[in-house]
Amino acid sequence: MKKIEAVIKPFKLDEVKEALQQVGVQGITVIEAKGFGRQKGHTELYRGAEYVVDFLPKVKIEVVIGDDLVDSAIDAIRKAAQTGRIGDGKIFVSTIEEVIRIRTGETGIDAI
Repeated sequence: MKKIEAVIKPFKLDEVKEALQQVGVQGITVIEAKGFGRQKGHTELYRGAEYVVDFLPKVKIEVVIGDDLVDSAIDAIRKAAQTGRIGDGKIFVSTIEEVIRIRTGETGIDAI
């Protein structure tokens, strides 16, 4: 099992969610986040004063899936979230040792 975490632009969330559903991902967790990478924020003017907006709004998506879906899920996220401009985001993949469904006690892939 793998955990895929994707940090994307907020307006791409619906497209990414639909793309993941089409490849068979059953559940996702969405977290509102702020951050910056290479784009380093930007400057804005407010009442005549210039200030730096360091942290830009982002959305973090987390999914835990079986190994068989990993490549198609990564491809779906990448295609749906891509705008071609700086700040499109990142995808992180890590191994999950165990999953337990609290309600039923199911474990492993059955718990996803």
